[in-house]
Amino acid sequence: MGFCFTIVPCRRKNADHVLNKEQQKHLVHGPLEAPHDLLGMHVGDSGDLEVRALLPDAGTVEIIDLTREPSVSSAVPPLGNEGLFELLIGQRKPFPYRLRVEWKNGLSSEWHDPYSFDPTLEESDLAPFGRGEDPLAYQKLGAHPKFINDVSGYAFAVWAPQANSVSLIGEFNGWNDLRHRMRRLGDSGAWELFVPELASIAQYKYRVFSEEGFQDKADPFAAFSEGPPGNASLTYGFDQYEWGDAEWMESRRELDYRVLPMSVYEMHLGSWRRKKDGSYLSYLELAEELPRYVKGLGFTHVEFLPLSEHPLPASWGYQVSGYFSPTSRFGKPEDLMHLVDALHRAGIGVIMDWVPAHFPRDDFALARFDGRPTYEYADPRMGEHQDWGTLVFDYARPEVRSFLMSSALAWLDRFHVDGLRVDAVASMIYLDYSRKEGEWLPNRFGGRENLEAISLLQRANEEIHHLHPGAIVIAEESTAYPKVTGKVSEKGLGFDFKWNMGWMNDVLEYFNAPPVERAKLAEKLTFGHSYQFSENFVQVFSHDEVVHGKSPMIFKMNLGGEGGVSEQAALLRALYVYMWAWPGKKTLFMGNEFGQTAEWDFDNALDWGLLEHDDHRGLSGLVRDLNKIYCRNQFLGVGDSRPDKFRWIECGDRLPAVFSFLRFGDSSKDTLLVACNFSGEGVSDHRVGVSFPGTWRVVVHSQDKAYGGLLEDVSFDARAESVPDGEWEHSLTFALPSPCVVLLMPQGG
Repeated sequence: MGFCFTIVPCRRKNADHVLNKEQQKHLVHGPLEAPHDLLGMHVGDSGDLEVRALLPDAGTVEIIDLTREPSVSSAVPPLGNEGLFELLIGQRKPFPYRLRVEWKNGLSSEWHDPYSFDPTLEESDLAPFGRGEDPLAYQKLGAHPKFINDVSGYAFAVWAPQANSVSLIGEFNGWNDLRHRMRRLGDSGAWELFVPELASIAQYKYRVFSEEGFQDKADPFAAFSEGPPGNASLTYGFDQYEWGDAEWMESRRELDYRVLPMSVYEMHLGSWRRKKDGSYLSYLELAEELPRYVKGLGFTHVEFLPLSEHPLPASWGYQVSGYFSPTSRFGKPEDLMHLVDALHRAGIGVIMDWVPAHFPRDDFALARFDGRPTYEYADPRMGEHQDWGTLVFDYARPEVRSFLMSSALAWLDRFHVDGLRVDAVASMIYLDYSRKEGEWLPNRFGGRENLEAISLLQRANEEIHHLHPGAIVIAEESTAYPKVTGKVSEKGLGFDFKWNMGWMNDVLEYFNAPPVERAKLAEKLTFGHSYQFSENFVQVFSHDEVVHGKSPMIFKMNLGGEGGVSEQAALLRALYVYMWAWPGKKTLFMGNEFGQTAEWDFDNALDWGLLEHDDHRGLSGLVRDLNKIYCRNQFLGVGDSRPDKFRWIECGDRLPAVFSFLRFGDSSKDTLLVACNFSGEGVSDHRVGVSFPGTWRVVVHSQDKAYGGLLEDVSFDARAESVPDGEWEHSLTFALPSPCVVLLMPQGG
């Protein structure tokens, strides 16, 4: 046992070695930037060792000398009544020690003094963060487990540049803001403290003091959070999980999905399936079900709506409070790792939605973090998002740029995520987005582009691709902004893919029109080709299309007032075959694969009972087979971004609402003929020009009875005749019922 003696109040007349009243005032009441200068063990001016501790509600405090045996102690009253204790030991070198406390409530504690440790960060460590050039800032800021002098604990660091004091509060100190005062690291704006012997999953927040008072804030860099209603951050270390996806991660480095088939199942984790009592499936429970389901349908990737911690479930995760913290609604971070690992081992890639466009106003989170605008623009003409009532990040502030870049990288580093879909990019890159004249500020050149947001996206994409070869970044960008998927070196934004919102809107307008009106709307299907290859597009029917009164996909199908669900399912099947045959990668929101008949409700599971019915089971089977065809025929993935691999045959100009086109590979057998009839009237012996002679076989027919259609046998072969048709020297004839889309390939292809 070490040598133990009581910390007693100093009664020396020489006040040089005792805290003066002004120092005591700042220590207890603040403001205070350097608590380590006053607390802990120090050599005084006379050479005497001084030990001070600030422990409100302590009855007695003892210091245990870890270099001596045996210990001796006696209790004395504290100095004053505000929890301040001081001991003058005499002339001796500093030594390792622990503090033992008998609290006024009768309990006792013993620990290493936090103020006996040197800083875990230096101001110079944060220089790249302060320049906006640190994509790995999460490795420095936040709470990190560390061993210092063989003592375990957590090192805390928070950026609060305009604060005049910051205290670490939590369950470990009774949420008392005097027990763990943090020190400011020079001009970096960061505050730091090492808390020895602190356990994992301990609740904490930062009490941030400013001229306006104080606020209790969650850690912006927290690795884990408890979520609402407490919204405390949680200490967490990332050494608990052993990954089993090394082969996947290594092979991913060589992948280029621009020339590979990519079919994405978009989903909201909390409403995919639920337990019988209505509660969520956990990450671990999802790991048992989701990989098998997604793989069975042939999707190459799953895309999660945001899994970052968020206070409001109704935001679907898009109003983020924890940019580094997976939501605790479904379990711990290592449980999410297990889910990603299980998907990888099943051969499924993982994409996650990431939201750098805005953040909520909740008092506990980023808003006015240090009493003033910190992460957000100060001017409301830039800092307030008109559509969502949220705040906009200050993309010009270097530390905010580092924060956002490192958030993106943290998901790829820690959770092995394979890609990010960046939400609401248009709202980032346009200063006048959803703003009236006079409600926005132009850039320095007088334009409407947010130059700082653009440069941030470019830098983040470059860092992701440099540090994680093979990872993909997808933009949800709804305007005609050029070169979204262009190289940064060529003034592009550097994304790998862009959601094709224009195609989606046009196609849905077409299928929402009654059959008699479709002849006038041919351009809704043909115009997309004029820009299809200007970007690397993803054709998408997302969550946004099945909420807020837009109706589920199956009920968007307009039959002109005739028929019911079966007929609408037939038209939806035709739409899906058309979508999979059209160039571009694919994304389909959960429930759409089997024709969910209610709008998506984030608070309830999908209606899986629909799969007991032929129409819905047939839709699911069709999506499965479309994915198989798409993934087995590699030329389709290559041709998704190659204009020379697509050719129209007819564009509704010969027969109303009848279309056909070809998709090409590098050999004749790698050819896909797509014939569509959306007119409402069947066509017999329809002639379609083709590029070469031979026999063509049906690979998918949307009216196949196996998918809920009306045709018992669709396995006909059609032989190309030497009958010219338009620019083509050969042609096929076959029946086109309505509605239907038929896919044919050359025999042997």
